[in-house]
Amino acid sequence: MASGVSAAMVRELRDRTGGGIMDCKRALVETGGDMDKASAIIREGGKARAAKRSSRATKQGVVHAYIHPGRPLGAMIELACETDFVARTDEFKSLANELAMHIAAMGPERITEEDDGEGEALLDQAYVRDPARTIAELIQETIARTGENVRVARFSRFEVGA
Repeated sequence: MASGVSAAMVRELRDRTGGGIMDCKRALVETGGDMDKASAIIREGGKARAAKRSSRATKQGVVHAYIHPGRPLGAMIELACETDFVARTDEFKSLANELAMHIAAMGPERITEEDDGEGEALLDQAYVRDPARTIAELIQETIARTGENVRVARFSRFEVGA
């Protein structure tokens, strides 16, 4: 491959970010093979694509419940997307589970800053499994991989005695 960028490097960046093959190759060439800088470029491109898709209607999706083992604590989330094809994928279902688990652990009270409520908004919170990323970034990565608008429609957190 061009400029010392190997197919293995492109594959690794793609696995890390979910970016397209050519986007990953371009980012690696642009950064001289620096994986972290290339990841940042791919993430920025994903944010731009997610912003373009944000106006698309999301009338499909899943309702997912997470119950924390060993504690009387759980969460339910409605995660919306554009098509039932994406809603049925393992990746989408996994995202719903991760978000429900995060909601159970962190207890956000609203989805965005614009919503009524106290405390930090869900989309602004650091992801419980990887504090270097926010929930919004986690969702944007799925948008980049699926090519569809994905949004949290609503959620609820339950805890006995709270």
